Amino acid sequence: MAKSLKITLVRSTIGEKPKTRATVESLGLRKINQSVERPDRPDVRGMVFRAKHLLEVEEIG
Repeated sequence: MAKSLKITLVRSTIGEKPKTRATVESLGLRKINQSVERPDRPDVRGMVFRAKHLLEVEEIG
């Protein structure tokens, strides 16, 4: 089974740069404390890196 990441939005995107806000939204996160599961791939890791100060990430599997 492939590894995946559980990504949770823990801080608001208010006041963030538009590119960071777009990255968080493209991960599928819209509300605080909302979680999504994404595959552990380099492109997803890069998106998480851009917004790491707003997110909480755990590896699953």
